[in-house]
Amino acid sequence: MKWIEAKVIFNFKDKQLAVDLISNLFYDLELTGVVIETPEIDSLEDWGNDAIVPEKNAVIGYLPCDEKLEKRQKFVEENLLRLEEKNGIECKIVYSDINQEDWAQTWKTYFRPERITENIVVKPTWREYIREHDEIVLEIDPGMAFGTGTHPTTRMCITMIEKYLKRNGMFLDIGTGSGILMIAAAKLGEIEVWGTDNDNVAMETAYKNLIQNRISESNFKILAADLVDQITEQFDLVAANLTTKTILILLESVERVLVQDGIFVCSGILEKDKDEVLKKMKDLSFDLIEILAKEEWLSIACRSKRHLT
Repeated sequence: MKWIEAKVIFNFKDKQLAVDLISNLFYDLELTGVVIETPEIDSLEDWGNDAIVPEKNAVIGYLPCDEKLEKRQKFVEENLLRLEEKNGIECKIVYSDINQEDWAQTWKTYFRPERITENIVVKPTWREYIREHDEIVLEIDPGMAFGTGTHPTTRMCITMIEKYLKRNGMFLDIGTGSGILMIAAAKLGEIEVWGTDNDNVAMETAYKNLIQNRISESNFKILAADLVDQITEQFDLVAANLTTKTILILLESVERVLVQDGIFVCSGILEKDKDEVLKKMKDLSFDLIEILAKEEWLSIACRSKRHLT
């Protein structure tokens, strides 16, 4: 499959704010990950001998070459102009053709082992990491599915899973991507993990990562589905690291796949959309359990009030 690399080179004093605002443009297009380039690297040793040291601050998104490409490019360009006018972020966008194989090699430059929670570390399959006592290590090769665990929405989602997952239960990840949430759940408890995605590349990537992490095929299932359309089972914990727009739609049907007192963890919500999501949850009789916030992102855990005793 052919892709277009959209590299947004920016100049702004508050680099983290610029990264967040530009990244959000790609997330609004429902791309599941971006690459962040920054010259602020303490040591080449941290990145490995094969690292390509970035010289400028940039946010990179990958746009599929399909019938929506021109519309996506126009969306990014128009919103970059708005960021410059409203926030003063100077941006320049550069497009490059890239195929799946080249992308996979480029991505490896930017992905290093990172601690997600006190007990969980995510590491790329191609880098070495010495596991400390009782640590849970998630080995990920994101491929074109992204989902490395380094984005705040994924970090918070894994934190919620670690806190609310029941042993010997069932777990569902909606829009599984690289499968990282399925792997985390499988390693945290002796449970059966399911995942759905509507992208064949993501499904293949998730399968390979689950096998790489020694998750038995008898303990996981990956389905081609839009949200929960094809799901007939019920789960103790359902997670969805998506976009606000998709989560608002999902709230209409997710209760159907939850057991009594089951918990729904949703992530990928922007702070500005918090009230809209909470209102929707209240209208649909969901009980708020917890909200985590990091940068401009939120993760929310809730339970249907109709299941409370």
